Amino acid sequence: MSNAGASQQGGGAPWLSEVGVAEAARRLLGWTLAVSGDQPMSGRIVETEAYEGEDDPASHAANGPTQRNRVMFGPAGFLYVYRSYGIHWCANVVCGPEGEAGAVLIRAVEPLTGLEAMWGRRPKARKERDLCSGPGKLCAALGVTDVHYGLDLFASSSIVTLHPPDASTKVDPSQILIGSRVGITKAVDRPLRFGVSASIHLSRPFPRAY
Repeated sequence: MSNAGASQQGGGAPWLSEVGVAEAARRLLGWTLAVSGDQPMSGRIVETEAYEGEDDPASHAANGPTQRNRVMFGPAGFLYVYRSYGIHWCANVVCGPEGEAGAVLIRAVEPLTGLEAMWGRRPKARKERDLCSGPGKLCAALGVTDVHYGLDLFASSSIVTLHPPDASTKVDPSQILIGSRVGITKAVDRPLRFGVSASIHLSRPFPRAY
């Protein structure tokens, strides 16, 4: 497990340290998550969830810093990877001021490149829309694991990186759906889940309007 986030400074997107975690979750919609290497892959982020610090009972940082969540406390722009229920890996973008925990869970991406490699990692997926329509699915398809914990998502040397949208892929605020987070048992009613309304790659529908 890498400890890059504990000692380096991510500098690719200063706004990640300047805005609240909910705003960061909104702004990351439309960005591209890319994995380099022998089989390069990428996907456009279409669904996110925001997890705050010690005032968020559903956050891994609710009880303060630990060996597991230490990267959540900054600096911003690093990758927090954890295993959900001992089964699936989940990828998060650290955000907020250093010393204050915050992370955006990437819940779904629209596959862009490297689909053959994604199919190879997720042979049971029935359709392209199923490849990355969930936090565990996208990590499986892209090969993201705890090996990538603490990577600087904006460093050219990192195997996992984030890239901003261009004019044609930028998400307009009117296209953003807002709902409550899923798969949790605490603070379930907070409107901290965000998705691109026109996307067919969402992990599940947004049944509740905010």
